[in-house]
Amino acid sequence: MGKIYHHAEIARGVGDPQCYQGKAGGRPQFQIGDRVKIRELPNLFYTQTPTYARGVLATVNGVVYESPAPEDEAWGHTDKPEWFYSVVFRQKDVWPDYPDAYANDTLSAEIPERWLEPDRKSVV
Repeated sequence: MGKIYHHAEIARGVGDPQCYQGKAGGRPQFQIGDRVKIRELPNLFYTQTPTYARGVLATVNGVVYESPAPEDEAWGHTDKPEWFYSVVFRQKDVWPDYPDAYANDTLSAEIPERWLEPDRKSVV
C-alpha cells in the first residue's frame, strides 16, 4: 500500500489507536485532575481541537490513548504519536453568556497533548 494507507497497514489486526500504544515517547505530561489551558495554535488544514475551546481552562478527566495528532495524520505523518486526554470544560467558561441556571453544565473533548498547557494559576 502507498503512504496514504500506512496507518491502515499498521493498525491491521491490532486496531487504532492500540497500534500506537507505548509509542508516545514517555509518560503523559498531565494526570487526572490537572487543570489545563487549551493553547492557541495555528492550524493549516485540520485539527481535532475545537476552535471554541482555545484559550479556555479545563480539567483532565482521563489519559485516553496514544496516537498521531489529526493535523499530522492528515498529511501522512504518523511517526510521532502523542498522548490524548479527555478534558472537561465548564460550559460557562466556553460560552460566557451561558445561562447561570445551568452553571453546572460541562462539555468534554479529547485533545492531543500539544494543545494543552498547565494552568499557571493552579500550579503551586
